[in-house]
Formats: sequence, structure tokens, C-alpha cells
Amino acid sequence: MNKARVGLIVAAALAGLLGVAGLPATASAQPKAPKKEAKDKKGDKKDQQPKEVKLEEEPKKDDKKDETPVAGDQAGDQLETMCKIDPSACPSVNLDEAAKRDMKVKMYAVQQIYALRYRRVEVNPYFGITMNDQFVLHPGPGLGINFYITNVLAVGVNGNFYAGLNANSAFNLQTSRAARIGEPITEYQWNANANVTYVPAYGKFAGFSDFIFHWDVFVLGGVGAISTRPIAVVDPDNRSFSFKPKVAFHLGGGLRIFFNRWLAVVLEISDYIFVDELENPTIATGVDASNKPKAQDPTTWIAKESSITNNVQAQVGLSVFLPFTWEYKLPK
Repeated sequence: MNKARVGLIVAAALAGLLGVAGLPATASAQPKAPKKEAKDKKGDKKDQQPKEVKLEEEPKKDDKKDETPVAGDQAGDQLETMCKIDPSACPSVNLDEAAKRDMKVKMYAVQQIYALRYRRVEVNPYFGITMNDQFVLHPGPGLGINFYITNVLAVGVNGNFYAGLNANSAFNLQTSRAARIGEPITEYQWNANANVTYVPAYGKFAGFSDFIFHWDVFVLGGVGAISTRPIAVVDPDNRSFSFKPKVAFHLGGGLRIFFNRWLAVVLEISDYIFVDELENPTIATGVDASNKPKAQDPTTWIAKESSITNNVQAQVGLSVFLPFTWEYKLPK
């Protein structure tokens, strides 16, 4: 019996020891987190906030690690390093003093002129033909040279060569045959003028898809001389004339279209105004004191009344500006 009692006591002791040792294992296997959350919902919720903040801040730290420096940051770091090495080379600006400065900066809303003319020489070869003379044509080549004192004002000369190129029109030939009346006509030899040119406007226009043409218009006036002579039509058997220079006035205007900064095509209308001598439409009769026919007297060949002639001429040519290149001088 005693042994049995002792065995029961030992077994009870062992069972108690095993039960105490098993509590921690059972507790670790079954966490009490739900109970804690329940307590927090009823009471204080501050324990949950650090966990939420911690979870949100971790991605931000990762984002910062992935950022790469931009070129501006690298330039700033290099400038800071340079200033540490050599402080005298580091730029320093007093922003307060700089803001107080009187700024007198000129702003131009219009772009610079494409083809600058100031202090350039224009060489203008052209070919002209008479527009208003129905009885005789006066075609001929010409050449103009201008020097631009300013960008819009120039002085220059021009000349035309007509010798050997004058031709009677078909209208004059048919009229003379039908009415048997000879219309007095004049032949030109050469013409030269001193001119002043002014450019009042210039601009640009688009053409051929996306190509932009620059243009300007000009007017001119001048004075010079022209050499002419009548063509013997009324009495060609006895009459012959020599060329004589006459004072001529030159008025005109035209359009220049630039292909580049030194080459342009020119369309011009010029009027050369002068007092011309015409053949006498009547033939003197009889003989003079020396028994010579008056029809052979040169003083009877020219009409007593002179005629104011307008030789309106259309001219087509090219303008070449020298020098080919230049540099803009902007205000400081």
C-alpha cells in the first residue's frame, strides 16, 4: 500500500511538471494577437500607427536609392569642388546690387535684313526694249552700277547701247506702203545717266513649297545724255543724218527678288525723257543762189518744231552685290 501511495505521488508530481513545461509551448503555438487587436480597438490605437508609417516609409527609402543625379547636379558639384580648390576662380554675384542696375537693353522685334545693302556695290547687267514706240524698236543691252550710302539710298550710273540694233516695226512698214506717207522715226546710239536710287520697302514671300524669296522695290531718278538721229524716210535719196547727243532725264522703278544674299533678278521700267529732232515731212523745192537744189540743203532736213520724246523701256536683268558676304554690327 505504501508503495502504491508513493507511486501515485510520484506520478502526480511528474504530471504536474509536464503540465508546467507544456504551457509555454502551447502559448507560442497560439499567439494572442487577436486579443491584443481587440483591446486596441476598444482602447488605445496608437500602437498601430508606427506599424503603418513604417510600412510606407520603406518604399521611399528604396526610391531614393534608385534616383540618379542629373547633369545639373553634376555641374553644381563640379562648381562647388572648383570653388573649394581655387576660391578666386569661383564666380560671385551680388544679386541685390545687380538688381539695382539701370538696364538699357534695346529689343528688336523685326529680324535682321536678309540682304544688307549698306556700303555694298550693285552691278546690274540687263537687257531693255522699248514699250511705247509703234514705229521703231530700240532694243539693247545695258549696265548699271550703284553704291549704297545707306541701306536704302544709293548713287550710281547706268548706260544703254543701241547702235546697230534699231529696227523698223512691221506696223510702220505696212502703214507707209498703204498710205504712202513716211512717219518720221528716230534711231538711238547710246544713253548714259547718273542716278539716285531709293528703296522704300522690302519683304519676303513663300514659293515653290517651302522656299522663301526676299524682295525689295526701288525708285530712281537722274539726268544724263542720249545720242540719237532721225532716220531718213521722207527723202532718203538726198537726206542723211548724224548722231547728236541730247540732254535726257531718267525716271524709273522696279522690283528685285533675291535668290541668295548677293544675287537677285531685277524687273525695271525706265522712262528716258529728252527733246528729239525729227525729219522734216516736207521736201524743199527750187534751187538756192548757187543753183543747187534746196532739197540737198541740210538746213531743210530737220523739222522746225522739236518733239518731247518718252522712251519707256522695260528692263530685265540680274543684280550682283559686292562683297558677297558681310557681318552685322549690333549695338552694344
